[in-house]
Amino acid sequence: MNDVSHSPLAERLRPRRLAEVIGQQHLLGPGMPLRLAFESGRPHSCILWGPPGVGKTTIARLMAHAFDAQFIAISAVLGGVKDIREAVEKAQAARSGLLAQRTLVFVDEVHRFNKSQQDAFLPHVESGLFTFIGATTENPSFEVNSALLSRAAVYVLQALTPEDLTQIVALAQQNQALPAIESIAIDRLVASADGDARRLLNTLETLAVAAAQAQMPRITDAWLLQVLGPQWRRFDKGGDHFYDQISALHKSVRGSSPDAALYWLCRMLDGGADAKYLLRRIVRMAWEDIGLADPRALQMANEAAATYDRLGSPEGELALAQAVLYLALAPKSNAGYQAYNQAKAFVQQDASREVPVHLRNAPTQLMKELGHGQAYRYAHDEPHAYAAGERYLPEGMADPHWYQPVARGLEIKLAEKMAFLKKRDEEAG
Repeated sequence: MNDVSHSPLAERLRPRRLAEVIGQQHLLGPGMPLRLAFESGRPHSCILWGPPGVGKTTIARLMAHAFDAQFIAISAVLGGVKDIREAVEKAQAARSGLLAQRTLVFVDEVHRFNKSQQDAFLPHVESGLFTFIGATTENPSFEVNSALLSRAAVYVLQALTPEDLTQIVALAQQNQALPAIESIAIDRLVASADGDARRLLNTLETLAVAAAQAQMPRITDAWLLQVLGPQWRRFDKGGDHFYDQISALHKSVRGSSPDAALYWLCRMLDGGADAKYLLRRIVRMAWEDIGLADPRALQMANEAAATYDRLGSPEGELALAQAVLYLALAPKSNAGYQAYNQAKAFVQQDASREVPVHLRNAPTQLMKELGHGQAYRYAHDEPHAYAAGERYLPEGMADPHWYQPVARGLEIKLAEKMAFLKKRDEEAG
């Protein structure tokens, strides 16, 4: 590896050969898709999708080297159509030169380009002028134009494992970029990096400078905590990782797994997620997955929200935890949720049916003369406060039976009540 003393550590340790890449063996291991692409000798356009610091740029550079291609990097954060135009001109010049060199155009954070900017690549990808490699931390299904996406293979990169990151620490030490370090301190660094190699390398570089200034021959865990202070784990508050974790929390509650629900809640709080957003989701869980099987779940969720408003963080977070535990262990029913969705769908596609005359309001004499409200039976005057046999749906509309209680929690009693009322209707003819 080249060791340019003034280059950032991440650049000095960047792999120069495919065999030096740490991690992503599900793509780069023997017989795996990206390894086969490298060995084929035929470059193809692709999207590299994964969290920060997992090797997307490195893989793109290695592709250019493997195919002896001119490498042109564009940042979608800073670049625009002008950069795309310049890349096209360089690719044309390389193809028409004596060596007829290929060109690989790498677009970092490709999801930041708008539709017209992404479309600008299409004719040149189709003509084979250059190979397009896009890198993104966001789901390309949503963020990359379908036309461009259809012309590129998508490879999903994974966060580096603790073992991968430990190898990177050892590599830094082998290259004399880091003094000796306690094993417990290495474990803390690896946990803090949270699968992000770039974050780890930047931290190692900061430590090396601080250790040299403090004349520390060995980095201890106590000194590490003193120098770095509290380190937030990576948390993408608006991207796929955020929605994946809130999905995991919701599904853990729905699946009646209190420990898993508590784990995902703590993961999100630890990563800096907004507790008030989490509370809104918890209230939604109470309505969607527990519903009338245990109305106390909604009360618990609302009380947790009120408690957090009063106490704030961190004291109020205990209320979130206990609400999540209660919801996870509560009886589950989506009967109300399902009934609402079915009724909403029916109304959206159905004609506007008239309100039956006996149910209409009659605030004026004319309306009374027209029969509005006549023959209406006041339920409180009937046995069991129920007007047996009375109909409340529009004329000609069959009973849809949308709400079907489940045999759990309070809905057992609700089903019994519905059966009793149905029997009264049958008796009334």
